[in-house]
Order: sequence, then structure tokens, then C-alpha cells
Amino acid sequence: MKKYLIIGLGNIGAEYVNTRHNIGFKILDALAGASNISFEPNRYADTAKLKIKGRPVLLVKPTTYMNLSGKAVSYYMQSENIAPENILVISDDIALPFGALRMRTKGSDGGHNGLKHIIQTLKSSQFTRIKFGLGSEFSSGKQVDYVLGEWSSEEEVQLNERINRGLEMVKSFVSIGAGQTMTHFNGK
Repeated sequence: MKKYLIIGLGNIGAEYVNTRHNIGFKILDALAGASNISFEPNRYADTAKLKIKGRPVLLVKPTTYMNLSGKAVSYYMQSENIAPENILVISDDIALPFGALRMRTKGSDGGHNGLKHIIQTLKSSQFTRIKFGLGSEFSSGKQVDYVLGEWSSEEEVQLNERINRGLEMVKSFVSIGAGQTMTHFNGK
């Protein structure tokens, strides 16, 4: 039976919990909460197991910090024997408007250090990812402050609905695959 690896990118530590850069963690936390499971500390990551449509899914929140995320991805791919096409990485993206969600089956790191390390570690950019738009409401040279900043009150209002949309995309990826998920969700 196919197994799936869903990786949410973020940084560990209380100071990062509600930051824009931690949207990958936030989406996996919401999925775990909706499934009534919790994360446990594990090698390179906090992990949780669940089934979606009867298929085994391992949720992974790397504890290596963002710029070393590839360590956890590589470790769990190998230890769980998961094929590259059954991997989904969730990250933030400042090139997309706030709340926009896009799924891609390959691509560049787009300047994202977590994706950059995963691509370097796997020696491939052929893995599915969901990018969660942060928008680019920051002045020149303030990108790091923006992504490591907390959500604005305007963003908070829409955040839960956008996170739920992300959950639906994860479930769809496991159930019907990346192609049909992209057709159904991208651009909507």
C-alpha cells in the first residue's frame, strides 16, 4: 500500500509559533487536531501518523530549523520507504498574494531556504509542494522581518479559512493525486 509523507515547514520555538514562516506547521497542526492525533518528538522532527481514505500518512514537522529541512525529509523518505511522488511539502511563499494556495509537482526553491535545502538534499526538485501565499507587504530589505513576523489582524480574520483550504488540498493529494488536486484547487 502507498504511504505518504506530508512535511510542513516552520521553525521550532515559542517565538516562531504564530509567524508567517510557520504556516506549514500550522496546517499540519490543524490536520492533526481535526484527526484527533498529536505530534510526538522523533528524529529530526515531530511526527504524527494518520490515515486518509485508508492510506497511511506520516506528518512531519522538521525540528532542524528551516534551512536544514532536507535532513528530516530525506530521513523519513528512506526510513518509511516513501516514493518521491508521495511526498508533499507545505511552505510559505511571498510571491503569492496573502492566502493564495498553489500546488506544484516540481519547481525552484523560489528563494525559500527550506525548499532550497530539500532540493539540495534530495538532489531533485521533483516533489509536490503547496505554497501558501504571504503577500509582499514589506519594504525593501524587510523580507526577513516580514516572514518571521506575526500575522496582522486583517490576515488573522481569513487565516482559518485558508488553513482549512490547505487541509482539503492535502487530503485531495492523498486521495486523488497531485494532477487532479491542481485542477480542482489551483487558481480558485
